[in-house]
Amino acid sequence: MSRAPVVRALAALAVIATSLVLALTMSPRLGLDLRGGTQLVFETKDSPTTKADAEATDRTLEVLRRRADALGVAEPTLARSGERRIIVELPGVLDPRKAAETIGTTAQLTFHQVLDYPEDSAKPKKGERILPDEDGRKLLLGPAGLTGESVKDAKAGIDAQRASGWFVSLDFRDNRPWEKLTGEAACAPSGDPKRRIAIVLDDEVISSPQVNDTVRCGVGITGGTTEISGSFTTEEAQNLALLIKGGALPVPVEIVEQRTVGPTLGAAAIEASAKAAIIGVVLTAAFLALAYRLVGLLATVALACYALISYAALVALGATLTLPGLAGFVLAIGMAVDANVLVFERAREEYGASPHKGLRGALEKGFHHAWSAIADSNITTLLAAGLLFFLASGPVRGFGVTLSIGVLASLVSAMLITRVLAQWAVGRRAVNSRPRLSGLGAVGALRSWLNRKNPDLMRRGRLWLGITGILTALAIAGLFVRGLDFGVEFTGGRLAEYATSTPVNADTARQAVADAGFPSAVVQSSDDGITVRTGQISGDEAAKIEAALANVAGEVTKQRDELVGPSLGDELRRNALIALGVALAAQLAYLAFRFRWSFGTAAVLALAVDVALVVGAFAWLGKPVDGVFLASVLTIIGYSVNDKVVVFDRVREMWGASPKTPFQRIAGSAVVQTVPRTVNTGLGALFILAALALLGGDSLTDFAVALLIGVVVGTFSSAFVAAPLAVEFERRSSAPPPQPVRKRTASSRQGSGAVV
Repeated sequence: MSRAPVVRALAALAVIATSLVLALTMSPRLGLDLRGGTQLVFETKDSPTTKADAEATDRTLEVLRRRADALGVAEPTLARSGERRIIVELPGVLDPRKAAETIGTTAQLTFHQVLDYPEDSAKPKKGERILPDEDGRKLLLGPAGLTGESVKDAKAGIDAQRASGWFVSLDFRDNRPWEKLTGEAACAPSGDPKRRIAIVLDDEVISSPQVNDTVRCGVGITGGTTEISGSFTTEEAQNLALLIKGGALPVPVEIVEQRTVGPTLGAAAIEASAKAAIIGVVLTAAFLALAYRLVGLLATVALACYALISYAALVALGATLTLPGLAGFVLAIGMAVDANVLVFERAREEYGASPHKGLRGALEKGFHHAWSAIADSNITTLLAAGLLFFLASGPVRGFGVTLSIGVLASLVSAMLITRVLAQWAVGRRAVNSRPRLSGLGAVGALRSWLNRKNPDLMRRGRLWLGITGILTALAIAGLFVRGLDFGVEFTGGRLAEYATSTPVNADTARQAVADAGFPSAVVQSSDDGITVRTGQISGDEAAKIEAALANVAGEVTKQRDELVGPSLGDELRRNALIALGVALAAQLAYLAFRFRWSFGTAAVLALAVDVALVVGAFAWLGKPVDGVFLASVLTIIGYSVNDKVVVFDRVREMWGASPKTPFQRIAGSAVVQTVPRTVNTGLGALFILAALALLGGDSLTDFAVALLIGVVVGTFSSAFVAAPLAVEFERRSSAPPPQPVRKRTASSRQGSGAVV
């Protein structure tokens, strides 16, 4: 007796036990869009003396890290992205203005001796410059005597006996440059501009006091400590001390992206996704039990294990769970049904062809024959997920991670856990004597109907292609008639969502925003609140909009705030097009390698039709196209190619077994034979997506709608686009049919175990 089933059972127990331990002992790392907070993306710029390369960006990151730590934010996260970008995540920070001003200020601090009060027409010499002091009077400044890098420490303090109140005390690493600078100033008579020292922060004189009369000429201020005073407020003194202590940035930085999410929005998304997952899984379980009876129920148990394995892998890898990633996690449950359905349908076919070999033999052959299609379909999905990770940005990358984990976990679930449970079940005498109870003893109502009708779908292949051409043209027309509503992520600008205590219509809110000085802002209202979209505006200007809305809508709570710079928007839009192009090219290359060029080309053209129909539908519906939409499109590509792989895998198998049969008949029969799998898998995904669309709220509804359209379109394009195109290509091809799959002999099967 083969030891393979025992080994598989032990492996399944080990995987489940390990996953359970990880799930109970570790917590997931939630992204800011789920727990609330602010994400800032800085881009370093070249300075006159320093190039913003990877080394300079790393040094800048360390300065930003010290500043973020000094802010007192719990668990700030900073990481370099690429050569010039730094991503800063600040959990719990919902007002990004102060954080951005404090963390991202360049803070180029320099100390200069004042040379004169110049006339407007005066021209400074090399190394000199003219800047106004705190009162607006022009000062001619000499070259910098020292910089902020010489400062060892800085503290804000207050002396109630001083008229100036708050001050900042500085400690220098090496006091000699400061002694020299103040010693030269002390040689000038009292009242002379040369006795003043100008302290300049980012080309602004923040203080320009005179050196005290007690300081001796040529000696300067000794002791290593000095004080900056300048009528500071409490906040100004503390921020200045923080900036100086944090250190000067090696190169200037610019905020190119900012995302702020309130904690209530993330909590609502988690709750909605959990409800969608529960409802979707219950419906999927009921469907599997109805369609496949006992083995369907066991597959439901395996799906529950799949969810456990996916979650355990997520926390073990330390992956960040984002809002799109959460949707991907829920969606992958529906997609995990695919492998189970493939195996069960093949097992039904094997039992129908050779019932005398029993359920165990049929199930083994089902796993064996389904493996090729399962492997190919999962590899193509991983290609799409990998592109999301490498080419997308922000939370969408999290979707790529969770989708990849889900794909791998589904393989373990179907090919290991379902296999162990199903083999154990069909090995029971009570089940073997009642084949229909197992779910594998009958081909099912849909397949029985198809067997009776035996429709020749490819006889009207050119008609299907013609109808497809018309639908595609209508979809593309939507791009010209309605245009695409590109989100802020692709166009640049600012998008803010507010929850209001009092309902307010769009016209009232729009007028309030216009009166605040933003007449071109796009304002929309819904039952959940108000959305305002503008161009590039500052945090202070965004605060004015929020205050204006509060005047007409009562209490206003910021739910989401996104700011994307124009250069980043162009880059993200370009990367989105590149991602789609690379996705189609990667699928073409893989399918051409695994099958033949005609199959690969037909599948990729059908995928292009799927994408065009989904994009066109969003254009006609006026729905936003953003990074989450990109995630949905790439997922559609992965899902749709799964279906086409299954069809062409069956075509290759049937054509190899009967090479003299006309290819048109082979293709039609393959499509008909794979319809039950296609319908059953599609229903499993539709249950999840429908639940997400209804319960996911604004954050997930558009994502689910795009996938709903994509699943339906992708299912039909396999039969009515990809297969007819392959028929047309093969008519013009001189390549021979594929070689038949060689069957193993009885002697080769003995003692060899089953193929996993």
